[in-house]
Amino acid sequence: MKYLELTVRTTSEASELVADVLWNYTEGGVAVSDYADVVALQSGKSGVYWDYLDDALQTPRTDVLVKAFLDLSARDEVPAVMRELYAMRERSGGAIDFGTLEESTREIDGDDWIEIWKKHFRPIHLGGIVVVPAWIEYRAKPDEKVVLLDSNMAFGTGEHETTAMCVELLQDYLKAGDVVLDVGCGSGILGIAAAKCGAGLCYLTDIDPIAVASAQHNALENGVGAQVAVSESNLVDDTAMKADLILANITAEVLTMLAPAIPAHLLGGGTVILSGIIEERLGLVKAAFEAAGLRLIDERGRGGWFALVYRGA
Repeated sequence: MKYLELTVRTTSEASELVADVLWNYTEGGVAVSDYADVVALQSGKSGVYWDYLDDALQTPRTDVLVKAFLDLSARDEVPAVMRELYAMRERSGGAIDFGTLEESTREIDGDDWIEIWKKHFRPIHLGGIVVVPAWIEYRAKPDEKVVLLDSNMAFGTGEHETTAMCVELLQDYLKAGDVVLDVGCGSGILGIAAAKCGAGLCYLTDIDPIAVASAQHNALENGVGAQVAVSESNLVDDTAMKADLILANITAEVLTMLAPAIPAHLLGGGTVILSGIIEERLGLVKAAFEAAGLRLIDERGRGGWFALVYRGA
């Protein structure tokens, strides 16, 4: 299916007002591209932490692009959209800078990205674990444990090096009956893999409600709902969960922020597996977890990404 992409050039100050108007004309969504958001990400003031940004995103620009995705049949409505924006600018009497309100349109291919993703996702072998799309029939070998994934709205399929290293490492360090805590669980792949490998109870936490729903769904798909408890929570604020094995596949900045809180959740002699770390941030993470009183016992790297294993007192 094809869509009409309407782009309006405005300013940071007026971008939300422009977006509100465009929402009245579409059910296909509105996107705002604002360089100020990149600045906020780099400074950490947004409350979200990024390890790296594409160089192209770091080129300063003053205009903001607000895009609406309309049905092709709505092409004749574009003049009405623009009249509404011009009238809003007029009513502001110059109190709000709307920028140029320059418009442009183009047709774009609206193929369902989920269906495209499904065509390329195949079973992934990670030690004794095989991550299998739920829509594919797979006959497991006697020594394989299958983790089914039926949700693609949250990070974690096993394709990325960070997830793959975590799945492999948990098989090395997990003991039968261990309590596991998966921090920033995404799709739930790590906690579910731990349950399949003999964990007694797995706590899965994430601050993203989409990830929580995804992990809950996948846990039921895999028949481990009784072993897995999924919650929307922040590890720093929730100190009730304690585990023999803690898994955290996030970014280095977030891992560093969580480091002081980790020991309070770790049972005596427990193990912590960290991933999602680029080489430039490796020293930062190591320093934070050393300061938290944990001892580094293993380190692995793949494709420019690193995973670390720590042992508690």
